[in-house]
Amino acid sequence: MGDPVLSRRGFLAASVAAGLGATALSGCGGDSDGGSSSGTTTIEWWNISTTQPTKTVWAALAKKFEARNPKVKLKIVQLENDAYKSKMTALTASGKLPDVFHTWGGGVLKQQVAAGLVEDLTSGTKPWADTLLPVAGQPYLLDGKVYGIPFDIGMIGFWYNKSLFRKAGITTPPTTWSGFLDAVRKLKSAGITPLALAGKEKWPGMYYWAYLAMRTAGVDALREAGDSKDFTRPGFVAAGQHLKELAALGPFQKGFLGAAYSTPTGQAATVGNGKAAMELMGQWAPVVEADAGKGLGADLGFFPFPEVEGGKGKITEVFGGGGGHALRKGAPQAAVDFLKFFASETTDRELVRKTGVLPVVPAAEDVLTDPNLKAVQAQLKAATGFQLYLDQAYAPAVGQEVNDSVAALIAGSKSPAQVTQSITRTAKEEQ
Repeated sequence: MGDPVLSRRGFLAASVAAGLGATALSGCGGDSDGGSSSGTTTIEWWNISTTQPTKTVWAALAKKFEARNPKVKLKIVQLENDAYKSKMTALTASGKLPDVFHTWGGGVLKQQVAAGLVEDLTSGTKPWADTLLPVAGQPYLLDGKVYGIPFDIGMIGFWYNKSLFRKAGITTPPTTWSGFLDAVRKLKSAGITPLALAGKEKWPGMYYWAYLAMRTAGVDALREAGDSKDFTRPGFVAAGQHLKELAALGPFQKGFLGAAYSTPTGQAATVGNGKAAMELMGQWAPVVEADAGKGLGADLGFFPFPEVEGGKGKITEVFGGGGGHALRKGAPQAAVDFLKFFASETTDRELVRKTGVLPVVPAAEDVLTDPNLKAVQAQLKAATGFQLYLDQAYAPAVGQEVNDSVAALIAGSKSPAQVTQSITRTAKEEQ
């Protein structure tokens, strides 16, 4: 799976400092078009692939691209996630972005596009970008225009222990919210902790509210709420009520409010060690469960977040995100060529095989061997709607307020209506 924890960290939008981050680096893109006296075009490629095996794999791909394009030189700049965000915040404010840069899409990309700093890739990439997995490109679509090309995509769903389900008499994973609550009750009656949750880190709890909002109000409602700065519609309040109903069943492990995600006593380890039946987490979950705990092997299964009866959402609408690359406004053609190379079937096969990402090129799917990752990929292929992680879809302060307010709801200190009011208030303050 490569580095799933780093991947998730990439999805966490937090209020980042406006300073230069851990390292003061040289300016971006200034000599990209001029190159050297030999006519070489230098392209700066900024990414967060600081850990193995991704770092080595990406460096080798850069060399391969240079070998095919002798007059192009790739200058790779790599920063750890938080330092990258800090540096990019400063560069955005200065109006000068790198030629090729990592993006998660959503709110930050929208701000950069609004400032006129990002290249519109719609026409320049259409012949080959249209062949990529449709859901993978959703985070980089703004007003119908393409501003980024994906190299990774994933989704959140329930990872469950088949053995514990059998012990509780649950024959098939639930497909409705009422069925899910029944499964929670059956597990509790059998003396099994139904769910593990990293309450200390807040973002894992956000997944529940986000999915319930998608299932009750509909996936379009979350985008509309972000645009209108109003999260108080009844469907969002109902999402909180459903989550409150779940929390009232006492489904989480003992001490969950102080639990982290990937520590030896955290959420992933609790599931990986067979001490809880389920966790709501992304496609990286199996690796983290095995790293933090023992892992479940063949006992591990996956199912999508259930539908809510009477809601506007469908079980085929997914919540997730991934990574992509965008270009600065006016980047040289060689930068577009690099995006095409990185999104090719050959490159994607290598990324899937060596770094554990899920394929964005449908023809590369046969590289997948893990049955659970195949199950996730099948859900992504069949997706009829997509919602980016809320702490990436919205401005950082709004995303953080979603996390904080939902955590307070789960802890019992905020009502469903208060959650929507707090998020709305923060959104309006960001205007």
